[in-house]
Amino acid sequence: MKKLLILPLAAAMVMMSGCCAPKCCAPTCCKVAVKPVHQEIDPVIGNWSAKLPYDDMSAASLIFSRDENGQAKAFVLLRWASPEWCVDVQVKGSEFSLRHAQHKALIRGKVEGDKLFAEIAKCDKEGKQKGEWQKFEGYRNKPSCPFASTKNIKLGEPIDLLKDGLKGWKTMNPKAKFGWSFKDGILSNKLGLKPDGKWAGGGCNLMSLRNDFKDFNLEYDVRVPKDSNSGVYLRGRFECQVVDSFGKGVDRHNMAAYYGRVTPICSAEKAPGEWQHVSVTLFKRRMTVVLNGVTIIEDAEITGVTGGAIDANIDAPGPIYLQGDHSDADFKNMILRPAL
Repeated sequence: MKKLLILPLAAAMVMMSGCCAPKCCAPTCCKVAVKPVHQEIDPVIGNWSAKLPYDDMSAASLIFSRDENGQAKAFVLLRWASPEWCVDVQVKGSEFSLRHAQHKALIRGKVEGDKLFAEIAKCDKEGKQKGEWQKFEGYRNKPSCPFASTKNIKLGEPIDLLKDGLKGWKTMNPKAKFGWSFKDGILSNKLGLKPDGKWAGGGCNLMSLRNDFKDFNLEYDVRVPKDSNSGVYLRGRFECQVVDSFGKGVDRHNMAAYYGRVTPICSAEKAPGEWQHVSVTLFKRRMTVVLNGVTIIEDAEITGVTGGAIDANIDAPGPIYLQGDHSDADFKNMILRPAL
């Protein structure tokens, strides 16, 4: 394998970020893109978004890297759940293959410049192929600016997303049970319990009619009963987790986490049944989350979508959507302030 060109740290960061100089990134980045050096000799390595060959939940995120020994690694999200480290990862030149154990799927493909051409097939738990290969395509995500910060966002006038109750929202799955209602300023999803005491599930997700939100601060109060699970999807792609995780250790799936991707630095949850306040800011591919007055995520990089995303375009504007297919949850005081 050819050795990478070694650059001074500052120059390397600039080339990897696509910025022409550090000074131009505070508070905004320049628009001059410089191709990272590794793309010439190790073209698969990088951050990719893709559309899988399915009618719904087709978003995919593939992040290829190498460890200190040069072994290829792949952190992959397929449709739902969390991104996971894959097994049997092979990267040679412009071609790659891997196995996603959780989804029982095989993936193989190649890259041509900034485009990805691949196939996916079902397999058993040992990795033996069971289904036919299905083609899909993807693209390389542009690097984010390493000097960006949510602290630099300037906010415009507030938008009350619950001002008109359910009139400002639409269902994402008309065939599913509609458990949503709005009364006295509170938007509620009620699905109830099964005879065995577990959540009935089967409800529908709600999407805001407005779908042009890009960078913004969103604040809301949320209340969940014991063992409940919901979510707030920013731009319809990045889930800010809603769950009863009171009393549990920090985890990438806890309340207000960037679901499955970033673990909060501390726990700030309240007990189930209590109102909790969330303030989340998106700005230039960065996320900061404040839960109940405590900053639990600060300037985390937006590296990819989360399970259930409307698509895999991490830079496009989008709606706010609320997860309603798992269990009960209540929301109020949902105020969005877009970036100027």
